[in-house]
Amino acid sequence: MKVMIRRSPEAGLSIYVPKKDLEEPIVESEHETLWGGWIRIANGWVLDLPDMASDTPLPITINARKRGENGDER
Repeated sequence: MKVMIRRSPEAGLSIYVPKKDLEEPIVESEHETLWGGWIRIANGWVLDLPDMASDTPLPITINARKRGENGDER
């Protein structure tokens, strides 16, 4: 699914899912650099992000894959 990741001074990292009109803060990530692992957003979704350079500028629109309800890969 297409998502946009951005950084804001008040909320930190957040994600926007246009098809769901959903914006949520990123509350946990597998890697400190964000890319190439999973992230958890405030509503409980776990998304796998593509592998990208750690200095990739934000905001950026990417393809992310949502994991199953219990966080397992589908």
